[in-house]
Amino acid sequence: MTPRRVAYVVNVFPKFSETFVANELAELCRRGIEVRILSLRLPTEDEPRHEVVTRAGLLDRTVYEPRGFSTLLRAFRPDLIHAHFATEPTAAARALAGELGVPFTFTAHGYDVYRRPPEDFAARAAAARAVVTVSEANVAHLVRTVGIPRARIHVIPCGVDTERFQPGGPRAWPPHVVCVARLVPVKNHELLLEVCADLRERGLEFRCVLVGDGRSRGQVEATRAQLGLEELVELVGAAEQAHVLTCWQRATVAALTSHSEGMPVSLMEAAACGVPAVGTAVGGVSELIEDGVTGLLAPPGDGVALATALERLLRDPDLAVRMGAAARRRAEERFSVRRQVDRLLRLWSELAREDSAA
Repeated sequence: MTPRRVAYVVNVFPKFSETFVANELAELCRRGIEVRILSLRLPTEDEPRHEVVTRAGLLDRTVYEPRGFSTLLRAFRPDLIHAHFATEPTAAARALAGELGVPFTFTAHGYDVYRRPPEDFAARAAAARAVVTVSEANVAHLVRTVGIPRARIHVIPCGVDTERFQPGGPRAWPPHVVCVARLVPVKNHELLLEVCADLRERGLEFRCVLVGDGRSRGQVEATRAQLGLEELVELVGAAEQAHVLTCWQRATVAALTSHSEGMPVSLMEAAACGVPAVGTAVGGVSELIEDGVTGLLAPPGDGVALATALERLLRDPDLAVRMGAAARRRAEERFSVRRQVDRLLRLWSELAREDSAA
Protein backbone atom coordinates (compact mmCIF):
# COMPACT_ATOMS: atom_id res chain seq x y z
CA MET A 1 0.00 0.00 0.00
CA THR A 2 3.05 2.28 -0.12
CA PRO A 3 2.40 5.19 -2.51
CA ARG A 4 4.53 4.96 -5.62
CA ARG A 5 3.91 8.46 -7.02
CA VAL A 6 3.96 11.54 -4.76
CA ALA A 7 3.73 15.21 -5.70
CA TYR A 8 5.39 17.76 -3.42
CA VAL A 9 4.32 21.41 -3.17
CA VAL A 10 6.88 23.90 -1.82
CA ASN A 11 7.33 27.65 -1.86
CA VAL A 12 10.67 27.63 -3.68
CA PHE A 13 12.81 24.77 -4.88
CA PRO A 14 15.66 24.47 -4.46
CA LYS A 15 16.03 26.79 -1.48
CA PHE A 16 19.50 26.92 0.04
CA SER A 17 18.30 27.14 3.64
CA GLU A 18 15.91 24.18 3.24
CA THR A 19 18.30 21.28 2.80
CA PHE A 20 15.83 19.09 4.69
CA VAL A 21 13.40 19.25 1.76
CA ALA A 22 16.08 18.26 -0.76
CA ASN A 23 17.38 15.46 1.46
CA GLU A 24 13.87 14.06 1.98
CA LEU A 25 13.13 14.12 -1.74
CA ALA A 26 16.49 12.53 -2.60
CA GLU A 27 15.84 9.71 -0.14
CA LEU A 28 12.37 9.09 -1.60
CA CYS A 29 13.90 8.88 -5.06
CA ARG A 30 16.52 6.47 -3.75
CA ARG A 31 13.66 4.26 -2.50
CA GLY A 32 12.14 4.16 -5.99
CA ILE A 33 9.30 6.61 -5.30
CA GLU A 34 8.38 8.74 -8.32
CA VAL A 35 8.21 12.38 -7.24
CA ARG A 36 7.21 15.62 -8.88
CA ILE A 37 8.15 18.89 -7.22
CA LEU A 38 5.75 21.80 -7.69
CA SER A 39 7.55 25.03 -6.84
CA LEU A 40 5.24 27.99 -6.39
CA ARG A 41 8.07 30.41 -7.18
CA LEU A 42 11.34 30.37 -9.05
CA PRO A 43 14.56 30.47 -7.06
CA THR A 44 16.56 33.65 -7.45
CA GLU A 45 19.15 33.59 -10.21
CA ASP A 46 22.02 33.77 -7.73
CA GLU A 47 20.55 31.18 -5.33
CA PRO A 48 23.34 28.66 -4.57
CA ARG A 49 22.48 25.00 -4.86
CA HIS A 50 23.42 22.09 -2.63
CA GLU A 51 25.10 19.16 -4.34
CA VAL A 52 22.33 16.74 -3.33
CA VAL A 53 19.91 18.54 -5.69
CA THR A 54 22.09 17.73 -8.69
CA ARG A 55 23.16 14.31 -7.50
CA ALA A 56 19.56 13.11 -7.12
CA GLY A 57 18.38 14.76 -10.35
CA LEU A 58 15.74 16.75 -8.49
CA LEU A 59 15.64 19.66 -10.93
CA ASP A 60 14.50 17.26 -13.65
CA ARG A 61 11.47 16.53 -11.47
CA THR A 62 10.63 20.17 -10.71
CA VAL A 63 8.08 22.43 -12.41
CA TYR A 64 7.57 26.15 -11.82
CA GLU A 65 4.37 27.14 -13.59
CA PRO A 66 1.45 27.00 -11.12
CA ARG A 67 -1.14 27.42 -13.87
CA GLY A 68 0.05 24.13 -15.34
CA PHE A 69 0.14 22.12 -12.10
CA SER A 70 -3.31 20.57 -12.57
CA THR A 71 -2.54 19.39 -16.09
CA LEU A 72 0.80 17.96 -15.04
CA LEU A 73 -0.70 16.11 -12.08
CA ARG A 74 -3.48 14.60 -14.16
CA ALA A 75 -0.82 13.05 -16.37
CA PHE A 76 1.38 12.07 -13.40
CA ARG A 77 -1.54 10.53 -11.44
CA PRO A 78 -0.11 10.93 -7.93
CA ASP A 79 -1.23 8.67 -5.12
CA LEU A 80 -0.78 11.56 -2.72
CA ILE A 81 0.16 15.24 -2.56
CA HIS A 82 2.42 16.47 0.23
CA ALA A 83 3.30 20.06 1.12
CA HIS A 84 6.09 21.53 3.20
CA PHE A 85 4.92 24.42 5.42
CA ALA A 86 1.32 25.12 6.39
CA THR A 87 1.24 28.40 4.45
CA GLU A 88 0.92 28.83 0.66
CA PRO A 89 2.14 25.31 -0.21
CA THR A 90 -0.57 23.67 1.89
CA ALA A 91 -3.25 25.93 0.41
CA ALA A 92 -2.10 24.93 -3.08
CA ALA A 93 -1.89 21.23 -2.16
CA ARG A 94 -5.41 21.33 -0.73
CA ALA A 95 -6.80 22.88 -3.91
CA LEU A 96 -4.96 20.46 -6.21
CA ALA A 97 -5.96 17.44 -4.15
CA GLY A 98 -9.58 18.53 -4.34
CA GLU A 99 -9.39 18.85 -8.12
CA LEU A 100 -7.82 15.43 -8.56
CA GLY A 101 -9.68 13.58 -5.84
CA VAL A 102 -6.52 12.41 -4.07
CA PRO A 103 -5.49 12.82 -0.41
CA PHE A 104 -3.00 15.41 0.76
CA THR A 105 -0.80 15.76 3.82
CA PHE A 106 1.47 18.55 4.97
CA THR A 107 4.40 19.18 7.28
CA ALA A 108 4.36 22.22 9.57
CA HIS A 109 7.76 23.42 10.75
CA GLY A 110 8.49 26.60 12.72
CA TYR A 111 7.56 30.03 11.41
CA ASP A 112 4.29 28.61 10.04
CA VAL A 113 3.45 27.32 13.54
CA TYR A 114 4.59 30.18 15.78
CA ARG A 115 5.21 33.38 13.86
CA ARG A 116 3.07 33.29 10.71
CA PRO A 117 0.46 30.55 10.96
CA PRO A 118 -2.37 30.71 8.40
CA GLU A 119 -5.61 32.11 9.79
CA ASP A 120 -7.49 29.01 8.60
CA PHE A 121 -4.93 26.54 9.97
CA ALA A 122 -7.66 24.45 11.60
CA ALA A 123 -9.59 24.15 8.34
CA ARG A 124 -6.46 23.13 6.45
CA ALA A 125 -5.70 20.51 9.09
CA ALA A 126 -9.25 19.16 8.94
CA ALA A 127 -9.10 18.88 5.14
CA ALA A 128 -5.74 17.11 5.17
CA ARG A 129 -5.55 13.36 5.43
CA ALA A 130 -2.95 13.89 8.17
CA VAL A 131 -0.85 16.68 9.64
CA VAL A 132 2.86 16.15 10.18
CA THR A 133 5.05 18.35 12.32
CA VAL A 134 8.64 18.16 13.48
CA SER A 135 8.44 18.28 17.28
CA GLU A 136 6.26 17.51 20.27
CA ALA A 137 6.53 21.19 21.21
CA ASN A 138 4.84 22.04 17.92
CA VAL A 139 2.11 19.51 18.64
CA ALA A 140 1.37 21.05 22.04
CA HIS A 141 1.22 24.51 20.49
CA LEU A 142 -1.09 23.44 17.65
CA VAL A 143 -3.43 21.58 19.97
CA ARG A 144 -3.56 24.50 22.40
CA THR A 145 -3.78 27.45 20.01
CA VAL A 146 -5.36 26.01 16.86
CA GLY A 147 -7.49 23.27 18.36
CA ILE A 148 -6.27 20.46 16.11
CA PRO A 149 -7.04 17.07 17.71
CA ARG A 150 -3.86 15.43 18.99
CA ALA A 151 -4.64 12.19 17.14
CA ARG A 152 -4.53 14.03 13.80
CA ILE A 153 -0.92 15.18 14.25
CA HIS A 154 2.10 12.98 13.59
CA VAL A 155 5.57 13.92 14.80
CA ILE A 156 8.24 13.18 12.19
CA PRO A 157 11.39 15.27 12.66
CA CYS A 158 13.34 16.20 9.56
CA GLY A 159 16.42 14.09 9.09
CA VAL A 160 20.03 14.45 8.06
CA ASP A 161 22.28 12.17 6.05
CA THR A 162 24.15 10.52 8.94
CA GLU A 163 26.33 8.58 6.51
CA ARG A 164 27.68 11.85 5.13
CA PHE A 165 27.50 13.94 8.30
CA GLN A 166 29.74 12.06 10.70
CA PRO A 167 32.84 12.76 12.78
CA GLY A 168 36.05 13.10 10.80
CA GLY A 169 39.41 14.76 11.05
CA PRO A 170 40.96 16.68 13.94
CA ARG A 171 39.04 19.35 15.83
CA ALA A 172 40.26 22.90 15.32
CA TRP A 173 42.54 24.74 17.72
CA PRO A 174 41.71 27.03 19.34
CA PRO A 175 38.29 25.42 19.93
CA HIS A 176 35.59 26.51 17.51
CA VAL A 177 32.06 27.47 18.53
CA VAL A 178 29.99 27.05 15.37
CA CYS A 179 26.53 28.43 14.63
CA VAL A 180 24.81 27.45 11.38
CA ALA A 181 21.70 29.60 10.98
CA ARG A 182 20.21 32.20 8.69
CA LEU A 183 21.10 35.74 9.68
CA VAL A 184 17.55 36.77 10.58
CA PRO A 185 16.16 38.32 13.78
CA VAL A 186 14.60 35.14 15.19
CA LYS A 187 18.04 33.46 15.36
CA ASN A 188 19.22 36.21 17.76
CA HIS A 189 22.86 36.30 16.67
CA GLU A 190 23.39 39.51 18.62
CA LEU A 191 22.98 37.52 21.83
CA LEU A 192 25.57 35.00 20.66
CA LEU A 193 27.98 37.85 19.96
CA GLU A 194 27.41 39.23 23.46
CA VAL A 195 28.10 35.74 24.82
CA CYS A 196 31.36 35.66 22.86
CA ALA A 197 32.38 38.97 24.42
CA ASP A 198 31.57 37.52 27.86
CA LEU A 199 33.65 34.39 27.15
CA ARG A 200 36.56 36.58 26.08
CA GLU A 201 36.33 38.43 29.40
CA ARG A 202 36.36 35.07 31.19
CA GLY A 203 39.73 34.34 29.57
CA LEU A 204 38.55 31.60 27.20
CA GLU A 205 40.62 30.88 24.09
CA PHE A 206 38.25 30.09 21.21
CA ARG A 207 36.92 31.18 17.84
CA CYS A 208 33.28 31.57 16.79
CA VAL A 209 32.19 30.73 13.25
CA LEU A 210 28.82 31.97 11.97
CA VAL A 211 27.63 30.12 8.85
CA GLY A 212 24.65 31.61 7.03
CA ASP A 213 23.36 34.78 5.46
CA GLY A 214 20.23 36.89 5.56
CA ARG A 215 18.70 40.29 6.05
CA SER A 216 20.28 40.78 9.49
CA ARG A 217 23.84 40.55 8.21
CA GLY A 218 24.39 44.30 8.49
CA GLN A 219 23.21 44.34 12.10
CA VAL A 220 25.34 41.32 12.95
CA GLU A 221 28.42 42.95 11.41
CA ALA A 222 27.71 46.18 13.29
CA THR A 223 27.34 44.38 16.62
CA ARG A 224 30.52 42.41 15.98
CA ALA A 225 32.40 45.66 15.34
CA GLN A 226 30.83 47.41 18.34
CA LEU A 227 32.00 44.58 20.61
CA GLY A 228 35.44 44.44 19.00
CA LEU A 229 35.02 40.83 17.92
CA GLU A 230 36.30 41.06 14.33
CA GLU A 231 39.30 38.82 15.09
CA LEU A 232 37.29 36.39 17.18
CA VAL A 233 34.09 35.90 15.17
CA GLU A 234 34.13 34.84 11.51
CA LEU A 235 31.12 35.40 9.23
CA VAL A 236 31.32 32.70 6.59
CA GLY A 237 28.11 33.57 4.74
CA ALA A 238 25.91 31.01 2.99
CA ALA A 239 27.78 27.74 2.49
CA GLU A 240 27.23 24.54 0.52
CA GLN A 241 26.79 21.35 2.54
CA ALA A 242 30.38 20.22 1.95
CA HIS A 243 31.64 23.40 3.66
CA VAL A 244 29.09 23.08 6.46
CA LEU A 245 30.27 19.50 7.01
CA THR A 246 33.86 20.68 7.31
CA CYS A 247 32.84 23.33 9.84
CA TRP A 248 31.05 20.75 11.98
CA GLN A 249 33.89 18.26 11.80
CA ARG A 250 36.30 20.93 13.09
CA ALA A 251 33.91 22.28 15.74
CA THR A 252 34.15 21.73 19.49
CA VAL A 253 30.61 22.89 20.26
CA ALA A 254 27.52 24.03 18.36
CA ALA A 255 25.58 27.08 19.48
CA LEU A 256 22.07 28.30 18.72
CA THR A 257 20.56 31.29 20.56
CA SER A 258 17.19 31.55 18.79
CA HIS A 259 14.05 33.19 20.15
CA SER A 260 11.92 30.51 18.45
CA GLU A 261 12.52 27.21 16.65
CA GLY A 262 10.68 24.26 15.19
CA MET A 263 13.33 21.53 15.12
CA PRO A 264 16.64 22.97 13.90
CA VAL A 265 18.31 20.72 11.33
CA SER A 266 21.65 22.44 11.90
CA LEU A 267 21.84 20.95 15.40
CA MET A 268 21.04 17.52 13.95
CA GLU A 269 23.98 17.95 11.57
CA ALA A 270 26.20 18.95 14.48
CA ALA A 271 25.08 15.92 16.49
CA ALA A 272 25.70 13.60 13.54
CA CYS A 273 29.27 14.95 13.45
CA GLY A 274 29.75 14.22 17.14
CA VAL A 275 29.48 17.85 18.25
CA PRO A 276 27.66 18.69 21.50
CA ALA A 277 25.34 21.69 21.41
CA VAL A 278 24.44 24.61 23.61
CA GLY A 279 21.05 26.06 22.76
CA THR A 280 18.10 28.01 24.07
CA ALA A 281 15.23 25.83 25.27
CA VAL A 282 12.69 26.92 22.66
CA GLY A 283 10.45 24.84 20.39
CA GLY A 284 11.91 21.44 19.62
CA VAL A 285 15.46 22.29 20.74
CA SER A 286 14.91 20.60 24.10
CA GLU A 287 13.82 17.43 22.25
CA LEU A 288 16.95 17.53 20.13
CA ILE A 289 19.45 18.35 22.90
CA GLU A 290 19.27 15.96 25.85
CA ASP A 291 20.34 18.37 28.57
CA GLY A 292 23.48 17.20 30.32
CA VAL A 293 23.87 14.22 27.96
CA THR A 294 24.26 15.47 24.38
CA GLY A 295 24.62 19.15 25.19
CA LEU A 296 23.37 21.91 27.46
CA LEU A 297 20.21 24.01 27.46
CA ALA A 298 19.73 27.58 28.64
CA PRO A 299 16.63 29.75 29.06
CA PRO A 300 15.87 31.89 26.00
CA GLY A 301 17.56 35.27 26.13
CA ASP A 302 19.78 34.34 29.08
CA GLY A 303 23.26 35.32 27.94
CA VAL A 304 24.91 34.50 31.26
CA ALA A 305 23.52 30.96 31.28
CA LEU A 306 24.58 30.46 27.65
CA ALA A 307 28.08 31.72 28.35
CA THR A 308 28.38 29.47 31.40
CA ALA A 309 27.26 26.43 29.40
CA LEU A 310 29.72 27.16 26.59
CA GLU A 311 32.50 27.80 29.11
CA ARG A 312 31.85 24.42 30.71
CA LEU A 313 32.36 22.58 27.41
CA LEU A 314 35.27 24.71 26.26
CA ARG A 315 37.16 24.18 29.54
CA ASP A 316 36.44 20.44 29.71
CA PRO A 317 37.34 18.81 26.38
CA ASP A 318 36.73 15.31 27.76
CA LEU A 319 33.17 16.28 28.63
CA ALA A 320 32.70 17.74 25.15
CA VAL A 321 33.94 14.49 23.60
CA ARG A 322 31.60 12.37 25.75
CA MET A 323 28.60 14.55 24.99
CA GLY A 324 29.54 14.58 21.31
CA ALA A 325 29.64 10.78 21.18
CA ALA A 326 26.22 10.64 22.85
CA ALA A 327 24.93 13.21 20.35
CA ARG A 328 26.15 11.06 17.47
CA ARG A 329 24.32 8.00 18.83
CA ARG A 330 21.14 10.00 19.31
CA ALA A 331 21.35 11.40 15.77
CA GLU A 332 21.68 7.91 14.31
CA GLU A 333 18.79 6.60 16.40
CA ARG A 334 16.34 9.49 15.95
CA PHE A 335 17.36 12.02 13.32
CA SER A 336 18.67 10.24 10.22
CA VAL A 337 16.92 11.00 6.93
CA ARG A 338 16.45 7.28 6.38
CA ARG A 339 14.50 6.93 9.61
CA GLN A 340 12.54 10.06 8.74
CA VAL A 341 11.50 8.68 5.36
CA ASP A 342 10.74 5.28 6.93
CA ARG A 343 8.24 7.00 9.20
CA LEU A 344 6.80 9.14 6.45
CA LEU A 345 6.25 6.16 4.15
CA ARG A 346 4.78 4.18 7.03
CA LEU A 347 2.28 6.97 7.70
CA TRP A 348 1.28 7.23 4.04
CA SER A 349 0.89 3.45 3.82
CA GLU A 350 -1.35 3.39 6.89
CA LEU A 351 -3.52 6.15 5.43
CA ALA A 352 -3.82 4.23 2.13
CA ARG A 353 -4.86 1.06 3.98
CA GLU A 354 -7.49 2.97 5.94
CA ASP A 355 -8.85 4.54 2.74
CA SER A 356 -9.02 1.20 0.93
CA ALA A 357 -10.82 -0.39 3.87
CA ALA A 358 -13.38 2.41 4.13
